[in-house]
Amino acid sequence: MREAADVEIFDAAAVRAATPWPALMGAIADALADPRASAPERHVHPLPLPGGSEGSLLVMPAWRADDVIGVKAVTYFPTNAGTATPTINAGYLLFDGRSGRLAATLDGDELTVRRTAATSALAARYLARPDARRLLVVGTGQLAPALALAHADGRDLTSLEVWGRRPARAQAVVELLAREGVRAVVAEDLDAAVARADLISCVTGATEPLVAGRHLQPGAHLDLVGGFRPDMREADDEAVRRAALFVDTRAGALRSGDLAGPLASGVLDESGIAADLADLVTGRHPGRSAPEQITLFKSAGFALADLAAAQLVHESSRPPSG
Repeated sequence: MREAADVEIFDAAAVRAATPWPALMGAIADALADPRASAPERHVHPLPLPGGSEGSLLVMPAWRADDVIGVKAVTYFPTNAGTATPTINAGYLLFDGRSGRLAATLDGDELTVRRTAATSALAARYLARPDARRLLVVGTGQLAPALALAHADGRDLTSLEVWGRRPARAQAVVELLAREGVRAVVAEDLDAAVARADLISCVTGATEPLVAGRHLQPGAHLDLVGGFRPDMREADDEAVRRAALFVDTRAGALRSGDLAGPLASGVLDESGIAADLADLVTGRHPGRSAPEQITLFKSAGFALADLAAAQLVHESSRPPSG
């Protein structure tokens, strides 16, 4: 962290250091339960890319009245897949909610990674079985290691597998996790790995389903993170049919292909969404209702989680009171 013209600047390392998983999950839960908190629907704008493909620009504002205001700008460039440049890049601006003064800028990439992983792990507290011990991470991008670490925090895993279309990239995630003190192995067969997992966390840019619902075992929890556009899909209709459905926010999740597709085809009705994350953290919904129940949590990302993470980082720079 450094200061420039009274604006604090937090780089990726500072964001990471200030957002340990339990504290970050608590901050997100608190934001969801705070009556002062508001977040309008995010703006998603298509961006034409060279070669005829399409990217996205997302703008995500949120605030707590008389406290803090934040906005994140995100670019999604699928053409960066397989290169040294991430497909998702972001920046975050934090303003004082009383004066409107710009208070801080934060590395939006690390902020997004941390809050996304923490959101999934927070939902799993309510939706995964307490004795879930076998974790499968589907995907090998920048979010994959964070999801593995967040889900592993406080959970006594006996198995952690990583699957990717390119085994070499899955091996790279395994090696990164080893440096963090977490043992993992590469899953060679996705269907077989799904069938033996208690908790499956998917973070890919897939446009065709990867997880087949017929392979989900009773009691499994499926966490779908990667898709945020209508053309993105990580799990098939059978997974939706078999599971009790939960979302981070209805507005965002229902626009993602994993739910928008089943809605359009009649496989799913909006009334089939059991609850959102705010319902879970406030106790309006109890979450998992039976050990054998299959649960599905669709996360599309929401601005209050960004704000909670940014505020946690900013407050970490202040001297302790008293």
